[in-house]
Amino acid sequence: MPRRARLALPGVPLHLIQRGNNRQACFFADEDYRFYLDWLAEHAGKTGCRIHAYALWFVPMRSTRRWGSTV
Repeated sequence: MPRRARLALPGVPLHLIQRGNNRQACFFADEDYRFYLDWLAEHAGKTGCRIHAYALWFVPMRSTRRWGSTV
């Protein structure tokens, strides 16, 4: 079932998360992080979106697959 459309109001901040399908990795090398940040900056500029903060986290997968055990 598809998700409902997001409600985006001008001037109201959004919290966005980038995740891979089925928890697959999105980034495989250092260059992938740089490409993503460059792409994000380019498209934020084109759309007038202001980015207040960002964090690129590396969360290793463990055999337990419990989020509490990854930190």
